[in-house]
Amino acid sequence: MTRIVLVGGAGRMGQALAEGLSRRENLEVVGLVDVHEPAQRFSAPYYRSLAEVDVAVDAVVDFSRPDSVVTSAAWCAEHGAGLVVGTTGLGEVERDALQRAGERVGVILAANFSIGAVLSERFAALAAPYFERVEIIELHHDRKVDAPSGTSLVTARAVVEARRRAGRESGPEPTERHTLEGARGADAGGGVRVHSVRLPGLVAHQEILFGGPGEGLTIRHDSFDRQSFVQGVALALAHVNERAGFVEGIDHLLG
Repeated sequence: MTRIVLVGGAGRMGQALAEGLSRRENLEVVGLVDVHEPAQRFSAPYYRSLAEVDVAVDAVVDFSRPDSVVTSAAWCAEHGAGLVVGTTGLGEVERDALQRAGERVGVILAANFSIGAVLSERFAALAAPYFERVEIIELHHDRKVDAPSGTSLVTARAVVEARRRAGRESGPEPTERHTLEGARGADAGGGVRVHSVRLPGLVAHQEILFGGPGEGLTIRHDSFDRQSFVQGVALALAHVNERAGFVEGIDHLLG
């Protein structure tokens, strides 16, 4: 049995994870950490900070804010607990903290824990060398604070790298005049453009559009509910304590 604490346990993602992970026979949610008290505790005690946690913990799952990730990394390194991070928008400070923690415990960071989303990135890298141009549209709920999404950035990097290895380069940007600045989205490098949509009612969605002479290919993934991330987090928890080290992504865990 792996005993886990959820940091960000009062948030929508934290509540969804607490619900889904608490149903798994090999996992026990022993605490929800948040500055706000969770609406549902799922039989787990509530703590305002990791410093208050007074039970044995095997791993911490952090889906909160970037500054909180630094605290989680230090706490896990000190207490010998693995760390699984799904918080997005991390900068150099936060990533450095995860690297340092990885010297003592297992740390897994992923932009997306949906198995379908991870597979769509793999499929996109497979298709990337065969088309002239690639664009990404990522769509999320209107309370997401960062843009573009971490998932779209990881996808763009995978596409660019696959094209580089194949010796395939995108042609020059075809648009010569911008009636509205920014209409062509953000340049993710390698000719890949990323477009961010934020609307109420959405959860997490992404389209990778490929175009070539006379044909196109669209790879789309939809997370209709936050329960879609539970399987990937459970997979990460099954491996995070195997060895110390910092690992980014869960693609390698899918075989």
